[in-house]
Amino acid sequence: MKRSLLPWLAIAFVVLVCGAGSYVPGVPPIEEPLGTRLPLFSVVPFAVLLGSIALLPMLAGHWWESNANKSKVAAFFSLPLAVLLVFHFGRTGLEALAQQMFEYVSLMTLLGSLFVVCGGIFVEGSPAGTPLVNTAILALGAVLANVIGTTGASMVLIRPLIRANAHRRRVAHVPIFLIFIVANCGGLLTPLGDPPLFLGHLAGVPFGWTFRLFPEWALVNGVLLGIFLVWDRAMLNRDRHDHPGERPTQYLRHEPLQIRGLHNVAFLLGIVATVFVAGRGVGNGGNPWPFGIQEGLIAGLAVISMAVTNRDLHEKNRFTFGPMVEVAVLFAGIFITMTPALLILDANGARLGLREPWQFFWASGLLSSALDNAPTYLAFTAAACGSQGVPLQGRYLAHFLELHGGSAADPILAAISCGCVFMGALTYIGNGPNFMVRAIAEESNVRMPSFFGYVVYSMSILLPLFILVTILFFPF
Repeated sequence: MKRSLLPWLAIAFVVLVCGAGSYVPGVPPIEEPLGTRLPLFSVVPFAVLLGSIALLPMLAGHWWESNANKSKVAAFFSLPLAVLLVFHFGRTGLEALAQQMFEYVSLMTLLGSLFVVCGGIFVEGSPAGTPLVNTAILALGAVLANVIGTTGASMVLIRPLIRANAHRRRVAHVPIFLIFIVANCGGLLTPLGDPPLFLGHLAGVPFGWTFRLFPEWALVNGVLLGIFLVWDRAMLNRDRHDHPGERPTQYLRHEPLQIRGLHNVAFLLGIVATVFVAGRGVGNGGNPWPFGIQEGLIAGLAVISMAVTNRDLHEKNRFTFGPMVEVAVLFAGIFITMTPALLILDANGARLGLREPWQFFWASGLLSSALDNAPTYLAFTAAACGSQGVPLQGRYLAHFLELHGGSAADPILAAISCGCVFMGALTYIGNGPNFMVRAIAEESNVRMPSFFGYVVYSMSILLPLFILVTILFFPF
């Protein structure tokens, strides 16, 4: 597979580079936004990269297992686009690409630091893997996600949840619902919960504003927990039916719980505090900290945590950097290749016809399922601000919320927030923790569905629920 695939990748790479270098636009005015000057074919690498992430695990599963091969695919599609942006569009292209890379570095630093610190917290023992206990763990995760982020909560809970259900045969639905609830829908109530909300906080959304989304949070997570309880009980009954010789006590066995590596909780709180203080602009006149300060402090906390944590805890957690490397490699390609798509969307936001909250809910949500939800949030809040004449300067979302006393802006921002956070659960690439949970589950010998298999799961369960959210909170 490796010998047959690489020549075709090389040929396609040359074609993309030649196409990027030979494109000659119609000499637009220099002051026109870059999004109006980018050719439509510039979104092709992004679309094909997403298709590759979806198809290669099925067409070349063994080859795709290597993170080195993932990096080749990501570089293959992203490098020609970087050539187009930097060498053809000059400074504006370079600035657009640099902005994406700043966001990428910030996001990966936060996700990586949470991954490292939480990897040093070992929950020894395991609860009984019963439907009620599993549901209670997911409910705890829905709350915890708002304190330590969806990534932190997912990393803390995924391993003990897998151990609790190790004796069961049908368990793929357990990490899937953890992705639904803990890695996505649970993190709606604070800017610390999910990256889109944190970016909104940096742009001026008050820290407590997201608390008003509690009804939406309670509905979605409450229904998902109810569905999971019924589903988990049905899977357990099928196990018992297929293996009648097994005693019911096998499904109730558990070991006493003990948390080791508690010093990492201090590092975890340090990361949360750094994000909070940076967003509030403490020591910088109320303005967000310059790039690099927050990232350096967070990375420093992760390095110290790694140095002082006993290796035994990492070994017991089966901690490796594999899942984080996979996320970093693929998201590097995604962030670069999606740059033209976001610029074109931003430049044509007024032409999209988005006026009503329900339109913003579905548009931002569906795009979040294909892109990372953080830049999608920025793109749609920019389009919303542009439709109201609010310039994207400083804490622009604070000015947006002040329009008409918030009566017009609040529902739109609520719709974008809910769409980006909730619908990030529709695909593996909708939010960073989705990849991590999948990778950790597979490392623990849990057979997770393919990209399209997961989409079937998510669409079947989540889309009807999101239609209900639309009817109740963002009606036509």
